[in-house]
Amino acid sequence: MQISGSIALVTGANRGIGRHFAQQLLERGAAKVYATSRNPQQIDIPGVERLRLDITDPRSVEEAAAAAPDVTLLVNNAGIATFTNLVNGDLSTIRSELDTHFWGTLSMVRSFAPVLGANGGGAILNVLSAMSWFSHDGANAYGVAKAAEWSLTNGVRLELAGQGTLVTGLHLGAADTDMMASYEGAKMDPADVVRAALDGIEAGRLEVLADEWSTHVKASLANDPSAFYTATAR
Repeated sequence: MQISGSIALVTGANRGIGRHFAQQLLERGAAKVYATSRNPQQIDIPGVERLRLDITDPRSVEEAAAAAPDVTLLVNNAGIATFTNLVNGDLSTIRSELDTHFWGTLSMVRSFAPVLGANGGGAILNVLSAMSWFSHDGANAYGVAKAAEWSLTNGVRLELAGQGTLVTGLHLGAADTDMMASYEGAKMDPADVVRAALDGIEAGRLEVLADEWSTHVKASLANDPSAFYTATAR
C-alpha cells in the first residue's frame, strides 16, 4: 500500500491524532483526503475534503460511503474516552464506548469494504490502544471496547484478505491530545504516532506498536497476569 496517490478517509479528523493523520497523508502525497467529523466546520486543514460523519449513526456511515466511492485507505480513528468503570459505572456510558469503538468501527468496515474492494483492495487502519490488552481501574469501559475492537480488527483482516485489503491495527499508550489532557504520565507526540502508523501501512504490517509501553504490555500477555498487575499497581 502506497500513501502517495491514495484516496484516504480519516474519521475524527477535527483534532488530535486524526488531525495529524489528515495532515501527514497530504504531506506524503495522498491524492485526496476526506477529513470527517460530526462537526466538519471544526476541520481547518487546508487541502482536505470535509465530510460530516457520525460513526455511531449507520445512516451517516452509509451516506459517507456513498459520498466517497474512490477511497483506497480507511483510517478508523474516531473514539471517545469516558473514564468509566464496569461495576458501578453508568450503563449507557459503557454502551457508548462500545457503540463507538466496536459497533462504529464495524459499521465503517462493513460500509467501506465494498468500496475498497472495487478500488483494488487498499487498506484499513484501526487506531487501537495498549488498553486492548490490559485493564485500568477508572477506565475499564474503554479497555473492554478496545479489546473488542482489537478482536474485530483480527477478524475482518481474515475476511477481507481475499479482496486484497490490508488491515492494520495501531496500538499506543498515551498521546498528547485533548482526550488525554488529564493524564499526568509520559505522552507521545501524536505526530510520531501517525508517522509510525503510516510507515507500517506502507510496509504492509498487520500491527504497529507505536511505543515501548505497547510493546511491553503485549509481551506481558505470555506471562502470569499477576506479575503485570502487581507491577502496575505500585
